[in-house]
Amino acid sequence: MTLVAGVDTSTQSTKVLVCDADTGAVLREGRAVHPDGTEVAPVYWWRAFEEATTGGLLDGVAAIGVGGQQHGMVLLDEAGAVIRDALLWNDTRSAGAAEDLIAELPGGAAGWAEAVGLVPVASFTVTKLRWVARHEPAIAARAASVLLPHDWITHRLRADPATGPTTDRGDASGTGYWSPATGQYRTDLLRLAFGRDLALPRVAAPAEAVGETAGGALLAPGTGDNMAAALGLGLRPGDVVVSLGTSGTVFGVAEAPVADPTGTVAGFADATGRHLPLVATLNAARVLTAVAGLLGVPLSELDDLALTAEPGAGGLTLLPYLDGERTPNLPAARGLLNGLTRGNANPANLARAAYEGMLCGLADGLDAVRSLGVPVERILLIGGAAASAAVRAIAPSLLGMPVGVPAPGEYVALGAARQAAWTLHGTAEPPQWPVSTAEATAAPAEGVRKVYADVRDRAQALLK
Repeated sequence: MTLVAGVDTSTQSTKVLVCDADTGAVLREGRAVHPDGTEVAPVYWWRAFEEATTGGLLDGVAAIGVGGQQHGMVLLDEAGAVIRDALLWNDTRSAGAAEDLIAELPGGAAGWAEAVGLVPVASFTVTKLRWVARHEPAIAARAASVLLPHDWITHRLRADPATGPTTDRGDASGTGYWSPATGQYRTDLLRLAFGRDLALPRVAAPAEAVGETAGGALLAPGTGDNMAAALGLGLRPGDVVVSLGTSGTVFGVAEAPVADPTGTVAGFADATGRHLPLVATLNAARVLTAVAGLLGVPLSELDDLALTAEPGAGGLTLLPYLDGERTPNLPAARGLLNGLTRGNANPANLARAAYEGMLCGLADGLDAVRSLGVPVERILLIGGAAASAAVRAIAPSLLGMPVGVPAPGEYVALGAARQAAWTLHGTAEPPQWPVSTAEATAAPAEGVRKVYADVRDRAQALLK
């Protein structure tokens, strides 16, 4: 049996799976937590990797792939040393920098979408570079190169660092200075943001071996977490994922690049040579944990409460912008509970409103992806909150079609492992690994979405 490993270095933790390269069967796994926050010293990611792989977890592994949180900014000096804590995707301090960059490029938002398939928001690396250049000039002056989290971990694993860092097209497409349409860096946009050039990692081809570890395992290119999840799920054109983790995402596989001048859909590349149009929200499963905390109940009881309430939550609508929001781009927004009366003020309705508000925001994302011509033939529901009985009952009604719920799994790490197996085998396409999926159905609830849209639009008009 040939073994491969996949690493998920996410916002909250590092997960490592060791799999059979031919079948994808998970044979061993490890995990370690990361510090909380929106900036973190990258050394903690490495320590978490070491902790997660103790006890011989990687013994006999022939290839390793790394999936990592997208957009994080890792600045290095001339010697390759990290010179400040990495700013993560969920750090919103660069919201003003994003607005400035849009205004400074001819064509504004449409010009950015045409150039790199996305419109700057605080999440993207290009805006973080502008923030550092303006607010930390001494650190900016020391910077010689910039990497993404998965680039940095992959490079730390490389036995011969002299070969130089690499990235992949999927993760590169989330920086704001690489074009999925041309497959080239837009160094002019990097200079616009930072004021000068920085060394950038070479963009490896899908499944290219980019080096070896000290133990002799091949290194796959790695990729961003959403691209790795797409690999783990075996997505094909027509498949769309709704992911309910700390943040929420909606993404589908497309053959051609997309460019959305509104900035709602980011026109990412995937890890196979195709494209991965994506909508991201800051608020997903955290909405449920916040409301459960407010009601003083565990999540399992929140599920039960929500399922006792009628669709529409008795007229309660929760706009779930609890930590600001990325889509729509409202980093300073806050949550809003609308329609509260003495008649509907009860725990069951509030619980139902939490699920409906979270899912309505993602249903808006699905509409945006579909509007760009991305085929939507099958919806897959993943992430921690996909295990919720209330989510499975409500999601099909708000997404407008049946949903498939894959068996619970670490699909980012699994996708990174699948990429490692692809690199090892040297085939034209990734190996076929089975994914078990159950189907959930429900009658459409168009009235709930209509009320949500009305509250959303009125609130946004006040916030902008």
